Amino acid sequence: MCFQNNVTGNFLQIHAKPNDLGYSRLGLIVAKKITRRAVVRNKVKRILREAFRMNQQDQETKTMDWVVRLKRPVIKTNTACLTDEAKILMLKLQQCHD
Repeated sequence: MCFQNNVTGNFLQIHAKPNDLGYSRLGLIVAKKITRRAVVRNKVKRILREAFRMNQQDQETKTMDWVVRLKRPVIKTNTACLTDEAKILMLKLQQCHD
């Protein structure tokens, strides 16, 4: 059993901490420094929110606070990779806190 609070992938860095609220919360950080256009930042946020929702539906999850930060720019062809990476990293952190 590990008590890791964050994991890092190619595009994302995810921090997680258990909470006692009965539901999970999500915080997103998509910096203007990394992606200048608001349209792209909003699209990345929509993709990450959807990955979070799918992760919550797919499994019995603990109530945790999640903070997801974009580390580097994403091009159109990498949006599927972004979703997959988010799911894998969230699953890894979830298993660490079980």
